[in-house]
Amino acid sequence: MYSEKLIILGAELPIKMETTGKADQKSKRFRNIKLCIFFSGLSVFAQLYLFQPLLPMVAQHFRTTVGDSSLLVSSATIGMALGLFFFAFKADSYSRKGLMTFSLFASALLTIISAWVPSLTLLIIIGIIKGFVISGVSAVALAYLTEEVHASVVGLAISMYLSGNTIGGMSGRIFATILAGEWGWQNAILIIGIESLILGIVFWKLFPQSQFFTPQKIDFSLKMKQMKTFITDPYMLRLYGIAALLMGTFVSIYNYLTFRLEAAPFSLNHFYIAFIFLMYTFGVFGTMITSRLLKKYGQRSILKGFILFMFAGIALLLSENIYIVIFGLGLLTLSFFAAHTMASQMVALHAKEGKSSATSIYWLFYYFGSSILGSGTGYLLHGTSWNIFIMFLIFAVILSFLLTYKKNTDPIHSFKKIDD
Repeated sequence: MYSEKLIILGAELPIKMETTGKADQKSKRFRNIKLCIFFSGLSVFAQLYLFQPLLPMVAQHFRTTVGDSSLLVSSATIGMALGLFFFAFKADSYSRKGLMTFSLFASALLTIISAWVPSLTLLIIIGIIKGFVISGVSAVALAYLTEEVHASVVGLAISMYLSGNTIGGMSGRIFATILAGEWGWQNAILIIGIESLILGIVFWKLFPQSQFFTPQKIDFSLKMKQMKTFITDPYMLRLYGIAALLMGTFVSIYNYLTFRLEAAPFSLNHFYIAFIFLMYTFGVFGTMITSRLLKKYGQRSILKGFILFMFAGIALLLSENIYIVIFGLGLLTLSFFAAHTMASQMVALHAKEGKSSATSIYWLFYYFGSSILGSGTGYLLHGTSWNIFIMFLIFAVILSFLLTYKKNTDPIHSFKKIDD
């Protein structure tokens, strides 16, 4: 891209860009980036899955089926996928901070408005719009970090963002359940919307402007060519496939484990089952572990290792012992987020130009995997059994593991090449 070439060539750059350099671990700039990128992930994913634990209450309020009310969750992820596709073309024409700030403010306001919407249909429409708006953060966050943060700590910065995603997804579900039980589901939505707005204000005040990226007019044909390059690159395509398979597997487990735990031999009540979302805490550890492991091991080795741990975690879910199931779920959650952190970082670092396009395509595959596998495996479980359901997911994880291996025809020597 033109602005990136200017940076490389050193032509006509502002003095600040020449002298400041990328944010390193000891700088105030890096501390602000780390804090704000965490808050952005927290806000986005608290809002994205906000309605998941509230579906029975929403169904009762609108006198509709749980199936109809579940569209409140799928509408947000559909909007997210649509937004990611749009921003794959347009993200580089906007300021990184400006786009993320707009997304955080607009999504928070839409969440607040949702507390007073009298129609389920209108809530679903707002959900699609909100998912679209929220995608502006995911579309450029990883690109911003790889552009602005020193290479020695970019892994840590990405881990902070994904930790925010993890904690946001967990806290949004748990707090929504607790708040709704005390004050009703509308007030729960209102409170989380206000909290998200406050996070947006903090982000706006503290998040540094880009120093190594300048918004530019996008050449549509060039962008199509750029995206075609990513889609036809065996390295990137395999990472995209891994993202879809692992996310689809992960979502499938969390979607349907509730039904397993309600039935014999477990027969747990809803209060205890609700706390399975606390397992997302292990996801935070997963995102943080990768930055430490990178000091000793290559990216490809880390990715392969955590996919194998996912395999083990899913296999343990075949057990009829509740403690083994809980351990398996924790291992699965930690391993998924570690593998996801590693794969997303590899995508961002491999893309020399058009980083936002490369990462947007990654998220697009990620959410398509969530939608297609997350829904399709539900029909499989309904028509067969838990064991067959788990065996199918094990097959999906094995396939993702095979995708970590290169072919001799690849234009790169191996995944390890990026490590050098």
